[in-house]
Amino acid sequence: MRELVLTEIGRLDVREAPIPQPGPGEALIRVAATGICGSDVHGYTGENGRRFPGQVMGHESSGTIAALGTGVDELAVGTAVTFNPVVVPAEDAAAFAGREQHHPGKHVIGVAKEIPAAFADYVVVPARNVVALPDGLPIELGALIEPLAVAVHAVRRLPAGSLARVLVIGGGPIGQSIVIALRDAGAGTIIVSEMDAARRELVRRLGAETIDPADGPVADQLRAGGGLADAALDAVGITPTLRDAFTSTTLGAPICLVGMGSPQVTIDAFLVSTEERSLIGSFTYGSDDFADATEIIGADPDVYRTLISREIDVADADTAFSALAAGDGTPGKVLVRFDREEETR
Repeated sequence: MRELVLTEIGRLDVREAPIPQPGPGEALIRVAATGICGSDVHGYTGENGRRFPGQVMGHESSGTIAALGTGVDELAVGTAVTFNPVVVPAEDAAAFAGREQHHPGKHVIGVAKEIPAAFADYVVVPARNVVALPDGLPIELGALIEPLAVAVHAVRRLPAGSLARVLVIGGGPIGQSIVIALRDAGAGTIIVSEMDAARRELVRRLGAETIDPADGPVADQLRAGGGLADAALDAVGITPTLRDAFTSTTLGAPICLVGMGSPQVTIDAFLVSTEERSLIGSFTYGSDDFADATEIIGADPDVYRTLISREIDVADADTAFSALAAGDGTPGKVLVRFDREEETR
């Protein structure tokens, strides 16, 4: 089989490897498509220190079940599926159901360097982490479920009564998914602050209003256009965007930090203490969020096709990573298709 290996920082190579076999309680998935996550790009460039040479990355995937290990009775070969990449030990799965991201010993497929992940023709995952795709959903759209689950979880971290007027900072793939998750949660006005014109156009097609932070302070633009936000979600995660979240919301507002653009940020303590705003963290999702994201995408797949900017062949992956790292202006998701070449290997 083919797998994309991060042979060195800034370079991906296609390598031939044996097809892995599922062990007890595991499923082998024939990968159809894997999305390029922003964290993968930051790993490719070495910015986040969470990907390593020799690693096979990839955690936003869809495909079909190719084989099952012993003891797996609830799945069938040939089923179209995705998988939840957040894995907890089997003995703790019941105790941490719905909050798997809180397990101190969890690992994330595609992040854990020692586990070959989904930028490959085949990937082995625990069967309990496999989620069947809704009937009729085009298989490549299943690769969008994981980033939507991130957004669903982030929106649920906000108090239910704070969604009348919401600011989303960052209109990239996670910000785009947050817009859809906010719509599903019944949010009122959704405003996205995004510098890139193509991304602003994409989120407008999703039903959000947009502002360009280059046109002036985000807070001033909000005041001129209807008032400060009741809540904010920062899908970028650097000091300037987090400051925009604090200054562009009403007193007492919750701010959810989703993006991980920088490992350290600086905040004005008075914007938290004297103005009683709350800073809320959000990391990945629970299994309930993932299952609900699957249902949401199945209910309106045409909306989700809007999020895909292009689909590429495996041989073009390094070029795509390099272009994304250079900021090539791609507004939405790039999918690497592993199902376009059906050679016998």
